[in-house]
Amino acid sequence: MSAGYAVLDQRSVVAVSGEDRKAFLQGLVSNDMLRVTPDHAAYALFLTPQGKFLHDFSIVESDSGEDAVLLLDPETDRRADLLRRLKMYKLRSKIALEDRADRLCVAVAFGNGALEALGLPAEPGAARPFAGGVAFTDPRLPALGARLFLPADGVAALESAGLARRDVADYDRLRLSLGVPDGTLDLIPEKSIPLESRMDALNAISWDKGCYMGQELTARTKYRALIKKKLFPVTFEGAAPEAGTPVTLDGKDAGEVRSTRDGAALALLRLEDVQRAAENGLTFHAGPVALIPHEPDWDHTSKG
Repeated sequence: MSAGYAVLDQRSVVAVSGEDRKAFLQGLVSNDMLRVTPDHAAYALFLTPQGKFLHDFSIVESDSGEDAVLLLDPETDRRADLLRRLKMYKLRSKIALEDRADRLCVAVAFGNGALEALGLPAEPGAARPFAGGVAFTDPRLPALGARLFLPADGVAALESAGLARRDVADYDRLRLSLGVPDGTLDLIPEKSIPLESRMDALNAISWDKGCYMGQELTARTKYRALIKKKLFPVTFEGAAPEAGTPVTLDGKDAGEVRSTRDGAALALLRLEDVQRAAENGLTFHAGPVALIPHEPDWDHTSKG
């Protein structure tokens, strides 16, 4: 696929400013805020105290010095919920929380040569200023391309950089083919477990940063090997099954379809069923549609 870009209306920007901004988020989100700088972005989760998914977002620092601000990109229709939850923990922290949806948009650049066009290396989270905003290699997986937080007039600079305007569906097909989940399209608030969604392999979790919301149960899940299900990229032929369609194996419940587009989807499947299907030549079904699960080649936690 040639290099292109799309504006993600389903994501918006919120800002955390003030001298305590990093310390404040450090105790709440799953990744290490000390690694977030104007040169390095991160991907993180906001979890319940029980370690269940609430929000996911990229985080980058927009500047340095006294004017430094941390920018996050929660889902557009859930950003008010994130801001509300953050305000609950503000207490005496010297921070300010601001919705910047009217000032900044979220864009993605993807396809062959997209990172090079923006002057970014294929290093997760590598960041640089761009067109009055910031561009960074996707901190989850460089194969997804770059993410950008831009003022409205900065989007034109993407075409000046040689990137063609594309539909969000093109980006979604890439995401699904790689097996990367996207917020509530694939995770259920207050129910989904980060490691079931391969968030550890997508650089969302720091295992040595210390305490944060949901940290104890997330660590216990990892070190006691409690994961029984995982999200898998699946391919199929024919009409796409709807999100939420039950998946069966040999006539028995085996999981559920999550987001889907054209001939690709993500499905949450029981690991023992995936192994049994591979060993016995069995086929998963979502209704009448046959599904073939694939192990993402980027998930090294699943290998050996």
